[in-house]
Amino acid sequence: MGRSVSSRIKHAKPAKLEARTRQRAEATAPELPELDRLIHERIRLGIVSALATNESLSFNDLKRVLKTTDGNLSVHARKLEEAEYISCVKFFEGRVPRTEYRLTATGRRALTEYLDQMEQWIRVTRER
Repeated sequence: MGRSVSSRIKHAKPAKLEARTRQRAEATAPELPELDRLIHERIRLGIVSALATNESLSFNDLKRVLKTTDGNLSVHARKLEEAEYISCVKFFEGRVPRTEYRLTATGRRALTEYLDQMEQWIRVTRER
């Protein structure tokens, strides 16, 4: 008499078991869009989201809203600037230096696409 399925799985070689598990997962896993890794990071998502709902925000406004440090905000804002998702204008107000950020058209399109992708992920997850 043959062994039960659970018995065969227990005795299967690990590589074969992994291959079977991977094949089953690939067969049932829906095709999901790849998320924009640049926006997906929490602070960067916060920056573009805050700028999407405001014409512009100062460095200090973003720091306060996101509850982050100067260094952390600077690093993430620079990455978004390099991708041309946000623009940065530095100026003096009296003798006080100011930095203002705005979401660019490229950044708005990227955020819209990212949100569409997340909605697709959510839809698939809720359907399961």
